[in-house]
Amino acid sequence: MGKLKLWCAVVASTLVAVVGLQPVAAGPAGATSPGFGTYTGSTPLADIAPGTVLKTRTAPYNLHGLKLPLTVTQILYRTTDGRGRPTVNVTSVIKTPVKHTTSKVIAYGSFYDSLNPQDGPSYGVSGGTSPGSVVVDVEAGLVIPFLLQGYSVVVADTQGATADFADGPEYGRTTLDSIRAVLRTSKSGIRKDARFGLFGYSGGAIATGWAAALAPSYAPDVSKRLVGGSEGGILVDPDHNLHYISGSRVWAGVIVMALIGASRGAGISLLPYLNSYGLSVFAKVKNASIANVLGKYPGLTWKQIAKPQYATPEQIPLFVKTVNRLNLGQAPAPQIPMFMGQGGNGNLEGTTAKIGTGDGVMVAGDVRSLARRYCSLGTKVLFRRYDATSHFTTVPLWLPEAVSWLEARFGKAKPRTDCGSIKPGNSLAPLPMP
Repeated sequence: MGKLKLWCAVVASTLVAVVGLQPVAAGPAGATSPGFGTYTGSTPLADIAPGTVLKTRTAPYNLHGLKLPLTVTQILYRTTDGRGRPTVNVTSVIKTPVKHTTSKVIAYGSFYDSLNPQDGPSYGVSGGTSPGSVVVDVEAGLVIPFLLQGYSVVVADTQGATADFADGPEYGRTTLDSIRAVLRTSKSGIRKDARFGLFGYSGGAIATGWAAALAPSYAPDVSKRLVGGSEGGILVDPDHNLHYISGSRVWAGVIVMALIGASRGAGISLLPYLNSYGLSVFAKVKNASIANVLGKYPGLTWKQIAKPQYATPEQIPLFVKTVNRLNLGQAPAPQIPMFMGQGGNGNLEGTTAKIGTGDGVMVAGDVRSLARRYCSLGTKVLFRRYDATSHFTTVPLWLPEAVSWLEARFGKAKPRTDCGSIKPGNSLAPLPMP
């Protein structure tokens, strides 16, 4: 446990430091350039089962141009987008150097949080350098220790081929179909009887939470292989989050990112509702990574970017329909044990409490309500509150326990639960249509 705490502390310090990192200039895409993510087969995707392997390739693991002594197998596979349409995606299987094959696999949800598909993990680990790839580089600190402990790690481009940031159902499907894909090819090095743990923080928690919720209905074949899910910094109701980060010194620019990503995933446009300033900000952010946005729009609010007749986004039917679809509180409860952690001192990151407290970007009351709902529906939940810390500063507290809890799920120990002690939170009811 001592070594675990040590590497968790090192990784957490690096994650906190990423707030101050400046994005690097885009460099040569290297192994990412020949169109690996494009399907060129003659069979219509609608006639191909989700999780089907379409092609594979192998490359060394790259850490911002530095080749590490690790092998990555990348898989192009068939999946389903946010609108239920057949599409393709890429996942990266990073093989443990301890064993060539394994029955223990971590499905790691990346928090690359970008509107640019070339910021996805598959680009970064195979040699690409893009403005947002600094986030994927930092995440190597989370992935490599799992590898050294004998786990292989699967990292899907969870936002899909068009980088549909914040579209939770799409994150969940791409994650589940990536697991299907690695089990369907011997090139992945994953045993056919492998079990999988879901793991993710922040944007990665979107993938973990939605994959856990959708697995029984969307991928029952995968559901029976899941041992549990560890998540922290959890997005629940996007409408609540939009109001919570409005005016934040650090997080306000994510309002625009989320509106663009959610609109892209739903196939709608909010441009007709924006004023001239809003249109200019949308144009600047449309291909941005979170590394380009954090702290760049301090104090930004919805009213500053919208036309006067749309004083609140809830006046727009398309907005209401979209955020209701993305409300995790309306999704099925997971059938696997869940470890859920949430910070509560958003003031440290320049966000004042509006819908109760939060960590600066995620709403603590929403997460408590989600955990309580899961408990009421039979999910075994271990919930941790970190009231004194913010989104970034919660990581050092959450990470060691999240890792050790998930490792225990691969053993025979029964998961602990504290369902009876979780305090009430916010309503997660869907918005009424205007």
